[in-house]
Amino acid sequence: MLSDDEIQLMEAIRDSGSLSRAAARLGKAPSTVSYTLRQIEGRFDALLFDRRRYRLQLTAAGTLLVREATRLRDDMQRLTRRVTQVARGWEDRLHIVSDEIIEFESMLPLIRDFDALESGVSLRLTHEVLGGTWEALAEGRADLVIGATNEPPALVGLQWRELGEMRWVYAVAPRHPLAKAKAPLSAEQMGAQRAVVVADTSRRGDGRAYGHGAGQTTLAVPSMAAKIAAQRAGLGVGWLPEARVASLLRRGELVAMPVAVPREPNRLYLGWRAGDGRALAWWLERLGDALLCQRLVDGVDAYA
Repeated sequence: MLSDDEIQLMEAIRDSGSLSRAAARLGKAPSTVSYTLRQIEGRFDALLFDRRRYRLQLTAAGTLLVREATRLRDDMQRLTRRVTQVARGWEDRLHIVSDEIIEFESMLPLIRDFDALESGVSLRLTHEVLGGTWEALAEGRADLVIGATNEPPALVGLQWRELGEMRWVYAVAPRHPLAKAKAPLSAEQMGAQRAVVVADTSRRGDGRAYGHGAGQTTLAVPSMAAKIAAQRAGLGVGWLPEARVASLLRRGELVAMPVAVPREPNRLYLGWRAGDGRALAWWLERLGDALLCQRLVDGVDAYA
């Protein structure tokens, strides 16, 4: 394959279209550039530049060689950096899966702080819902899960701790029939209406959904933002994170309804498998800050 100097020489000839101009650019004698090019062509037994025109141009073989040699050089440089990075205790990459209920916007300050370390670790952040969050950890698709909304499963090597508590409000649009119903609402009154739920992303079984009764008609949506929008539009009823709809409640765009059996706050969890990587350790240390964790749980009132 080509050395860095040989790649630079061929790029200089390609860009300048002339052996003499390439030599000036590289600070070499034209005879040296010409001799090196002949050596490369002899090594590959191929004509790499078309010399029939005033301006030298790469042949198809030359174009392929420069492109692939450059790619291989860059790949080797990246591999060298990654090997050095891992040797220093940093993971090659860290896959973080958050339950969809944790808003990505609230994670941005953490990502910026991690980037400031210049560790070289590639981050991959994805969302799952309900059972899909723990499932991602169990199946090796996550190194760290944030905001899992149901109790930690029995997994060998699983470590976990609480992230915080999320408080809920039963909310309906002001034009929805339940908005004028006699409160507190009974389970029968609530069950007679369509519930809006966020669809479980678990690949195992039929998935689960919280906040609706057995046999109740549901509208399954892809995210909590979609659930809020659907209930705001009067398309169904259900429980919403209190902190995230505070402005809608104050303005009367949603109505908080007292219910006969209030919903207890949800405990959200962090989960990970034991490891000694510096990136995972950094995230766990930062997520030990109770105020930061509660900000993640409360999220952003996008309607303020």
